Amino acid sequence: MLDELAGGILALAPGHPVRVGVDGHSAAGKTTFADELAAVLRARTGRSVLRVMLDRFKRHVDLRTGYPAGSPESYYHEMFDVDAIRDVLLAPLGPGGDRRYRTEVMDFRGRTPVDSGVRVAPDDAILVADGAFLQKPALAPYWDLRVYLHIEVDEVLRRGTARDQAWMESAEAAAQRYRDYYIPGELLYLAEVGPAERADVVVDNSDFTAPRLVRAGSGGGRRAGRAAERGTPGPTNRPRGGSGSAG
Repeated sequence: MLDELAGGILALAPGHPVRVGVDGHSAAGKTTFADELAAVLRARTGRSVLRVMLDRFKRHVDLRTGYPAGSPESYYHEMFDVDAIRDVLLAPLGPGGDRRYRTEVMDFRGRTPVDSGVRVAPDDAILVADGAFLQKPALAPYWDLRVYLHIEVDEVLRRGTARDQAWMESAEAAAQRYRDYYIPGELLYLAEVGPAERADVVVDNSDFTAPRLVRAGSGGGRRAGRAAERGTPGPTNRPRGGSGSAG
C-alpha cells in the first residue's frame, strides 16, 4: 500500500516541491506511517525527501490564552502555530515560494523556542509532514496531497492510554487525558472540517501491520488547494459534517 501511494506521489508534478500531509487522530500512527512512506520514497527516487513533524510547530504555552487551559477548545484552536506552519514551511515550498523553509520552531513541550536554521529545497523535493489538524482552513490550501489515517475513537483511547501511561502517573491518568482533552478536541476538528471527506487519500490504519487504502481521490482537493493558494476559485469540496469517519 505504501509503495502504491509513493508511486502516486512521484507522479505529481506541480512545478514546486510536493507537499504531502499525513493527518488523523492522536495515536492513529501518523508519525510511523509518514516515516515509512518517506523511506519508501527515498528508495524509489533520487529526489530530496523532506521529513517534518508538525509537533515541532506548537504555539508557546504562554500564548494559549483564548480558552481555558486543558480544555478541548484550547487543544484544537491553540496547540499548534498555524501561522508558522504556513509561513515558514508550506508557503515557501509552494507556487511562488523561495524554497527557504524551517523544520521546527518549538520543542515538543511548547516551552522552548527552537531555531532550526533555514534550509533550501530543490524544486523537485517531496515534503512528508505529519501532525494533527492539518486540514484546518488556514492550512488546507497549502497541501498538494492530503492523507487521512482513520481509526475509531475507542481505538484512539486504547492506543493513547497504552502509549502515554509511560510518562504519566498512571494508565487511568492517561486515559482521562484522552477522554477529557485529546478526543473531544479532535471531535471538534472532525465536526468543523470533515477531514476524511476532504482528504485526497484515506487509509484505514486500524491494523498497524496491514494499513488498508479506503479511498484514493481524483485530485480535486489538490486542484481546489492550488486555486485557493493563488486566490482564485476552485472546485467546491465541502465536508458533509458528522464524524469524519472513513469507514
